[in-house]
This record gives sequence, structure tokens and C-alpha cells, in this order.
Amino acid sequence: MELYDLALVAPTPEERLARFNEILEIAADNLWTINLATPPPLLAVVKDGFRNVPPNSVAAVCFQGPGNLGMETYFWDTPNDPPAVAAQIRAALTQPVPLPRASGHRDASATARWGGRLLTWGLWLGAGLGLLLLGLRHPFVWRRLLTLGPTLLFISVIVFTLVQLPPGDYVTSKVMELSLNGDPSAAAQVEDIKQSFFYDDPPWKQYVRWMGFMWFTSFDAQDSGLLQGNLGRSMERNQAVNEILGDRLLLTMAISFCTILFTWGVALPIGIYSAVRPYTVGDYALTLLGFVGMSVPPFLFALVLMYFSSEYFGVSVSGLFSVRYASDPVWSWGKFIDLLQHLWVPVLVLGAGSTAVMIRVMRANLLDELKKPYVVAARAKGVRPLRLLLKYPVRMALNPFVSGLAGLFPQLVSGGAIVALVLSLPTVGPLLMLGLMNEDTYFAASMLMVLSVLGVLGTIVSDLLLLWLDPRIRLGGGSR
Repeated sequence: MELYDLALVAPTPEERLARFNEILEIAADNLWTINLATPPPLLAVVKDGFRNVPPNSVAAVCFQGPGNLGMETYFWDTPNDPPAVAAQIRAALTQPVPLPRASGHRDASATARWGGRLLTWGLWLGAGLGLLLLGLRHPFVWRRLLTLGPTLLFISVIVFTLVQLPPGDYVTSKVMELSLNGDPSAAAQVEDIKQSFFYDDPPWKQYVRWMGFMWFTSFDAQDSGLLQGNLGRSMERNQAVNEILGDRLLLTMAISFCTILFTWGVALPIGIYSAVRPYTVGDYALTLLGFVGMSVPPFLFALVLMYFSSEYFGVSVSGLFSVRYASDPVWSWGKFIDLLQHLWVPVLVLGAGSTAVMIRVMRANLLDELKKPYVVAARAKGVRPLRLLLKYPVRMALNPFVSGLAGLFPQLVSGGAIVALVLSLPTVGPLLMLGLMNEDTYFAASMLMVLSVLGVLGTIVSDLLLLWLDPRIRLGGGSR
């Protein structure tokens, strides 16, 4: 068998023939078995519900006769697949996909796509007008929005440079892989990759094409880039990054948003209690629990949770969906409920460490605010303790608490990659790690830009929350 494997990858017919001659010499010296030329046929056992099964069915490797098995032609009488899966399979078999450069007719779904685009543009236009009105009312927001574009442009240059900075590239790795496999079409495949991804262009031109600046000169869909919402194509999978992500980006945002809500919902009351009742038994117990949460890595917490749930409760906590909805490409009410039933596990794992940190931050900030003179003066005037606590010192203590929201979005996405691998979560973290390991330039750069945009949007959200929370930010500068 070792000689047979070597014969399969032999580069020349002469070497292949020499390997087979060695195999024949070994076979001539050993009498392996005295038996039939082919194994006997086997009876077939077919589950009820299959159609297109012949009455007399036999299975064998080399046996050809009436009623031989043809499992690829079987189909279910009543299929168990969701209707969306069946529709997707039917569309893939009956509707040909035109080439990207092919110009042609408009299909029946063109109207639906344009309707979706108009809805998306309407939502973006509404959000932009809302921010514009808010910026006109508060110049603080307007200054933040003016710095958004240059910041993202500068980040894109740094991201694209850092992705291409390490030695080696995807084409070199692909050439080595094809040469080891002995693929005769290796040169053609490499040349096709170079032409598809414009590998011979200078780096600055690749960056311009990746960003989509060339689209403003040609208005061709093939020249669209990040500015037009096109994240590019993956070199490893030869697919559009938008198609690879699919629902992964939506699920990642859902996990991150729920984790932030969990962090705030748990950290705020515990931090307030620890600050109001400092150096008590409850404060020490919660402090110990917070230190444990900060010390245990999230992936280790996930492993422990998976072990105890499987060993003592017989429940699997991995994944975000059950088997029934894992392959369903269309969202339904049942799939949404199934997601909520599995979402608490990654939220708990990812939010444990962040909650412990936020508890300490809230406790320290509130302790500092409770010692200030305005709290003593309000208490002396007879303001109720609960109203005094929530209206003034807690509100002021939330300032650095809210400002940490900017770095929490990308941290949950990138830092949760190992947790996603452990829990088998369909998020973008594992895809980003694989893209960096495979030196998939456009895929990795696009994913890093998505994380950067999340960080910038998190900064804007935290600024808006601070604008509503702290009246001092809404005040303009002094004038002489």
C-alpha cells in the first residue's frame, strides 16, 4: 500500500511503472488468499419511506446485475428537511448561476433585490438624518462624526499593510501544497488565482481595488469594494466574503449585544451594593467571586461547563441551534426560539470575565462619588437615600463605565474565537483566525475592518450615551 501511494503521486509514467513492478514482485512472492474473484453480494436493508428502491437489491463492489443498488437515486417519500432547505436545493439544481462578468437578462428576483436595497438605503438615510439632527443640536456629536471617515480610512491602510507585512503569501503556500500533491494542473490553478485576485498588481493598486475606489471611475459591479459593501473574495474558498459570513455576522452581533446587556445587568446592581455596603461579608463574597471570574479563562470555563452539563445533566450546551434548525437557511419563529434556548451559554461564558471587571470599576467609581461634598449636602437637605443614590452619584459613576463600551464590541468578537471553537459557535471569530493562518489577504483584511468598524461604532454609541448621561458634556466651551 505504501508503494501504491507512491505510484499515485509519481511525476513520470516511468517511475509509476517502476512502482507497480515492485508491487507485482511482492504479490508474486506472497499467496494472499484463495477465494472468489470478487466478494459475494450483500442484501440491502432500506428504511421505510425511501422511494425508487428496486424490489431485488444487492450491494457489492464489483457485482453488476439486475437490481444493483443505486443509493444516489433514492429520495424520501415525506422529506424531513425544512421547506427552505428543499427550496434551496431545488434552486441550486434548476437555476444556473451566470458568470460574474456575464451581462444578460434580469431575472424575476431582481425586483425583490432592488426592494431590499431600497429598504436598506432608507434605513441608512433615516439613521444619517437622525445623527445629523442630533449633531446640529449638539456640536459634540458633529465633531465625532466628522472624524469618523478619516479614522476608518487610516485604519484601512494600517490593516491592509499589517495583513501583507508577514513573509509569505497565499499563492506561495498554494504552490507548495499543489507541488506536494503532484497535481498536474498546479501551474494553471496558480495562474488562475493570480489573475482572479490581481496578484501581480502593486500593493497600492490592490488596496485601491479592495477599498472600491475604482468603482467611482467605472461604476462596474466588479470594481466594488468595502465602500460599496463588498467585502471581497476569499482566496482559500474562492467565494465572496459576504456569502461566507452569511448569518455569522448577525449571530456574532447578537451574542455581543446580549453579553453587554448581561454584563451591565449583573455588574451594575452588584457594584452599587458593594459600594454602599463596603467591607461587609457580602462585599467580600462578591469581591472573591469577581476575582474568580477575572482569573478563569473563558475557554476553560466553557470546557468545565460542557463537562458538568454532559456528565451530570446529560445535556449538550455546544452550538447555537439544535439539529432541527442548524441547517435551516431561513429564519422562522421556531428557529428564533431555538436560538434563545442556546444563547445563554456563550453569553454566560463570555460575560463572566467582563462582568467581574465591571463590578470592580463600578464599585471604585461609586465609592469615590459617595465621598464628594455634593452628596453630603444633598443628604443634609433631606433627599431620600435611594433617590440621592440613583440620581446623582450612580449617574456620575457610570461615566467611565459607559466609556468602556467602545472596546467591548471588538474584544468580544476577537477574544471569543477560542470560545467559539470550544463551543462550536457559528461566529466570525474562528473564520478570522483561519483567514490569518491561511494568509487569506482579502478575507482577513475585510474581517479586521469589520472589527474596526465595530470599535468605531462602539465609540460613537458610548459618546451618545455619555451625552445623555452626563450634563457636563452637553455644555459648550466658555467664551471671553
